[in-house]
Amino acid sequence: MSTNFENESGQKKDQNKNIIIIVLVLLVIISGIKLYTDYVDRTKKTEEILLLSTENNELNQRLDSVTFQLDLRIKEIEKLGGDIQALEAVRDQLVAERNSTKQRSSSEIAALNGKITNLNGLIAQKDQEILELRAANQQLFAENEGLKTTQAEIEEEVAQLNIQKQDLQAKVDVASMLKAENISIAAVNSKGKERIETTKDFRNRQMERLKVSFNLADNKVAEKGPRNVYVQVLGPNSQPIFDVAKGSGTFMINGAEQFYTVKQDIIFDNSEQDLVFYYEKGSDYTSGTHEIKIFVDNYQVGSKTFTVK
Repeated sequence: MSTNFENESGQKKDQNKNIIIIVLVLLVIISGIKLYTDYVDRTKKTEEILLLSTENNELNQRLDSVTFQLDLRIKEIEKLGGDIQALEAVRDQLVAERNSTKQRSSSEIAALNGKITNLNGLIAQKDQEILELRAANQQLFAENEGLKTTQAEIEEEVAQLNIQKQDLQAKVDVASMLKAENISIAAVNSKGKERIETTKDFRNRQMERLKVSFNLADNKVAEKGPRNVYVQVLGPNSQPIFDVAKGSGTFMINGAEQFYTVKQDIIFDNSEQDLVFYYEKGSDYTSGTHEIKIFVDNYQVGSKTFTVK
């Protein structure tokens, strides 16, 4: 009888030990899960903060640019005797926003970008107002007694000189524009083997990286010096393919902000220099015809298409 009691007592002790061990294991597992989830949350928050910081810096640059443009119009309209009160209010709002030290949220950044885009319309409106004020001032000036004929002749001469100067400058500007020659598009697979677009259509399995190469044509009129060269890859839907994490960004073309896929900063030396760009998309390309557009500074210098099956 005593032996049975001792056996039962021993079994209960063993059971209690097992329960304690199980509880300790569960606590270790739960602690590990908690540490992992905390790490993931911290990593995610850090990435979000870095992205917002980049977007805030780019937004501040656009705020500086549009504020500068508004200041030019304010000075010109004030000189011509126009009303600058509304423009000053808009400019002061932008300056206050630019000088703000708070970190903007994604929605606030998007709202401000939309506001900046809408301001292009206001700037165009003020440019028209400046032209009208100039015309009105010229008319008043021409009507001054004793100066009508003389002033008209002077204005005509100045206008003709300005037109000639603008025409000459326009011709120089056009002549100095660079051109991309011998544009070649290749798909580079994971082993570094290249397939040129003139052979066959590309397949996604061959496109570890996209390679775009060309040379800048000889141009003795173009001024030597630094240039920004952008390559924009457009999908079959005509939308730019870009990834900010891989070097993509935005640039201005004809007063509009667009995304570029890859970029290089070069020193143009008129040596018909060869340029090569690589882009690793990280995901499959959409089937269909894609277009490569090449820009130097703020104008297009070449284009070519390729097809993905």
